[in-house]
Amino acid sequence: MTDQTRPSFRAALSNRTIQMTLGAFAFIAAAAGAALAVQAPASVGATDKAAIEQIVHDYILEHPEIIPQAIEKLQSKRLSSVIDTNRSALETPYAGAWEGAANADVTVVEFFDYACGYCRASLPDLGKLVGSDKKVKIVYRELPILSEESGDAAKVSLLAAERGQYMPYHKALYAAGRVTRDTILAAAAKAGISKADAQAAMASSKYDSEIQSNIALAQKLQATGTPTFVIGDQVLSGAVGFDALKEGVASARGK
Repeated sequence: MTDQTRPSFRAALSNRTIQMTLGAFAFIAAAAGAALAVQAPASVGATDKAAIEQIVHDYILEHPEIIPQAIEKLQSKRLSSVIDTNRSALETPYAGAWEGAANADVTVVEFFDYACGYCRASLPDLGKLVGSDKKVKIVYRELPILSEESGDAAKVSLLAAERGQYMPYHKALYAAGRVTRDTILAAAAKAGISKADAQAAMASSKYDSEIQSNIALAQKLQATGTPTFVIGDQVLSGAVGFDALKEGVASARGK
């Protein structure tokens, strides 16, 4: 990933936040308008409607707490639609970039960055999840937004996915701590990937389209960073822990 891509990712998130806030006001206004249309008799004149609209306006100013509630409802509805539209792209892994059940009834998607400490902290929770639930699949999606080394690590990761060595590399790199070219090469070696092949992957543009596709998906989901999890029709942000992941799976399975 280039230095230009990382700022553009953050800028897109900021723009979407503004759009969501404006959308919430539109949502409230539309709801008020619908209420007027249903409840107001035909005999109500323009003056009376203006008075009712003023009451709605004043109520919103006196109870601004309904704005976050409206934003949350609007966001939940929008995200559910985005997930449904992009479910195949989200839940279809790149080669072997997954673990768990091949014929899962619930798929957990994680957008992650190898340089992200919260992603590293989430690894045991994901391992516990697939270890305790034999019908869950974890699909890993590279989202290298934190550093240049993140991009190098992601490319070697995708190479490992192609060779059926994904999880050994994935776990070895997280265990190494800080992401550097040396730790990337060491993790690749532990997974059975030669230094020459790992270096070639880092220098290649072969994996750019996959990474850009993940970035586009993350932006559609309004991901605020890593890790971001998609479970069913929910988006969970941050190192949410095993219990929240388990609850997300149960909710998706219930639907």
